[in-house]
Amino acid sequence: MKIKEYIEEEIAKKGSLFFALIDPLDYKDGEHAVKTAKAADEADADVILIGGSTGVQGPILDEITKTIKENISKPVVLFPGNIGTITKYADAVYFMSMLNSRNPYWISEAQMLAAPMVKKYSIEPLAVAYVVVEPGGTVGWVGDSRLIPRDKPKLAAAYGLAAQYMGFDFFITDAGSNPQNGHIPLDMIKAVASTIDINYVVAGGIRKPEEAKRIAQAGADIIQVGTYLEKEGSKEKIAAMIKALREGAKERV
Repeated sequence: MKIKEYIEEEIAKKGSLFFALIDPLDYKDGEHAVKTAKAADEADADVILIGGSTGVQGPILDEITKTIKENISKPVVLFPGNIGTITKYADAVYFMSMLNSRNPYWISEAQMLAAPMVKKYSIEPLAVAYVVVEPGGTVGWVGDSRLIPRDKPKLAAAYGLAAQYMGFDFFITDAGSNPQNGHIPLDMIKAVASTIDINYVVAGGIRKPEEAKRIAQAGADIIQVGTYLEKEGSKEKIAAMIKALREGAKERV
């Protein structure tokens, strides 16, 4: 089954999905990264994402992706930090445009450079529009992003609608890795979710099960979680967040 179809079928069944993000450079070694991916899979995460903002490429990416793929049952999707974040061992890749970057490289040039390799490796490209919200973290700095203010939900919603009209299948709002002021405000999530008809992903700063539940209630189709896995990487802890997420989705419906 194509990964896009799988994701949309799972959203229809469950309401909200859990994407577990593994950045290999955030773990002390590859063994711990693979162990966390296995725990997320066993806890019923829907997709395992692999990638990061800096440095995840080449033999490290190949080895980690291949090993994770061999040890889990869910799709493995790449979350690219640049054109080097591609490996033939993944099922799919966020073919991603950062719409609020000041630098055209992150909007369309990196995508042009990466497209031939994606085709060569037969990785499924997922058409993803991506915007960074304050404070933005490393991804905001690397991507030269004009950060969306946290108190301007209509701007995020307008970007989401533009993404839909441009033909993207997924829209991500990301506050960056482990932001001090927490995940994206709920009123922004509600504004985006009530405006767009494409799949909506909320990323950055989701640290507790009750936060995941509220984000699902507010309208997110998918949450993307990385730092929580590093700090609370047991199957039980991950399962608790996923359980809360599903409950929030049911209450929203």
